Amino acid sequence: MHIAQDMHGKGAIIACVGSRDHRFDTPACSVCMYIPTICTVVPMAERLPVQISQQYQQHQVIVSFELFPPKTEKGMEVLLSHVAELAQCKPDFITCTYGAGGSTQGRTLDVLDRVRTLEPTIPVASHLTCVGATRDDLHTYIQQAIAQGVSAVVALRGDPPQGETEFKPVAGGMAYGNELVAFVKEHYPTLGILVGGYPEVHPEAVSAATDMDFLKQKVDAGADVVLTQLFYDNDVFFRFRDRCVTAGITVPIVPGVLPITQIAQIKADRTMFGSQLPDVLVDRMLSYEHDVEGQFAAGVYQATRQVEDLVDNGVPGVHFYVLNRSRAAFHICHALALGQVN
Repeated sequence: MHIAQDMHGKGAIIACVGSRDHRFDTPACSVCMYIPTICTVVPMAERLPVQISQQYQQHQVIVSFELFPPKTEKGMEVLLSHVAELAQCKPDFITCTYGAGGSTQGRTLDVLDRVRTLEPTIPVASHLTCVGATRDDLHTYIQQAIAQGVSAVVALRGDPPQGETEFKPVAGGMAYGNELVAFVKEHYPTLGILVGGYPEVHPEAVSAATDMDFLKQKVDAGADVVLTQLFYDNDVFFRFRDRCVTAGITVPIVPGVLPITQIAQIKADRTMFGSQLPDVLVDRMLSYEHDVEGQFAAGVYQATRQVEDLVDNGVPGVHFYVLNRSRAAFHICHALALGQVN
């Protein structure tokens, strides 16, 4: 499968399904230069799965999972075994990150391709950042992603490369997330666009107000959905959601949830990726200091209560950061009858 620019229409991206074969002495397709006898050209919009943004209009709690690219083939095999269990939750889509500086972009698409092969009915979305990328680089990556069946991107500015404290765009690149969103919206209008939101405020933001202004800019540029960073106090999320409404943001605001299942995940200051943890959770986990299964049960119990409260308060979906493991998210979805767990 490959993609090409439609020179005879309005410049829309099209998809050609088939394989190139130079054995045929046949005039090449005028659009894509592939052999027309073995290549079927179809509009990209007809080939893509249901738009992820449309799923949030179905008046049900949308379930999604985030993966990251394993470093080894063995790790990939383990991940796919977990994906098979996650698929029993009937997720509405699955996303995959890539490493700092775009270091694992190829493996990101490999993960999503193999997820699609394993579970072809589940839409997939790729992370996309400005880090180290020119506009030409972004075009190349997005086109490859579309060709492999990716139906949306999670558009993020991205963190500074390791060892640097300040984000600096490359020549021909972009400095802000809203620029990336506008770029995707202009050139690839069939792609869904998800962006990040920070209930506890982005660490680089001057204030909560300026952080909200940046989020509003991303939504105004064309974002369809906001996926939030993890948090453990639901009141923090509810206040953030209220501020979004006040700011005029009308797209779905979807909470991101990361179940804590091991004491080793908890930092000395009782935080997780900068998010403050409830004392009741930390104390309960510490009571199982030498009991791995007890830690897991305590963490899943707390996360289940958190998700139940979010659902009871009208969230449009829940985005699970599963850390390439399925057991915790599966138990939570099963306990709350999210999706259609088999």
